[in-house]
Amino acid sequence: MNGLRAAMTEARAIDRGAQRHPGVRVGIAPPFTLVHAMSEAAQALFVGGQDCHAKPSGAFTGEISAPMLKDAGATFTILGHSERRAMHGETDAVVKDKADAALAAGLDVIVCVGETEGERDAGQAEAVVTGQLAGSLPRGEGDAARVTVAYEPVWAIGTGRVPSVEDVAAMHAAIRAKLVEIYGDAGAAVRILYGGSVNAGNAVELLGVPDVGGALVGGASLTADSFLQIVAAAGPAVD
Repeated sequence: MNGLRAAMTEARAIDRGAQRHPGVRVGIAPPFTLVHAMSEAAQALFVGGQDCHAKPSGAFTGEISAPMLKDAGATFTILGHSERRAMHGETDAVVKDKADAALAAGLDVIVCVGETEGERDAGQAEAVVTGQLAGSLPRGEGDAARVTVAYEPVWAIGTGRVPSVEDVAAMHAAIRAKLVEIYGDAGAAVRILYGGSVNAGNAVELLGVPDVGGALVGGASLTADSFLQIVAAAGPAVD
């Protein structure tokens, strides 16, 4: 919940920077109030939503549907973020319903999964995450091509704490195995992002971990200066 109209200055700067990294897919999911403005201004950026409702319309005051996001210019939406799961009680089934709705509206989806500190300390991290995948991912024919998974250990979000490279590699390998189990061969091509205190200082190391296909960036995406350093870590610039 960050960003007023003044944030368009940073968005335009990020867009200009993204144009210098054509080999990197750069997206921003702003508040709903800025989706249309950013999608109108963007040349290299993909613009998405932070959530959507499972129904296309109806008596759901204050909610935003997937068709509304699409109409505003979004091309994707984030679903099942840990804050939505924790603060709004979103279950795996709710996330799956939203994913189905988003895909039906023509949006791609980023489905978030991740364990709490207590679950990791109890040795349940991989079981929790693969269980979330099983319950949250859409299962329609061709869905795998439009799904991205974001692994975000809840205890690392906004805390400055980051799991070890070995822990990230082990979890992403477990996620990959589950994706192949769910989608068959198509699961091998699903992009898996790492999210959780990603910044300019650790992006190169994290993006170099096997099966890490990108980053879900939080606070470091709020300014062009910090975000474009992460973009640069993902791929070389072209002058």
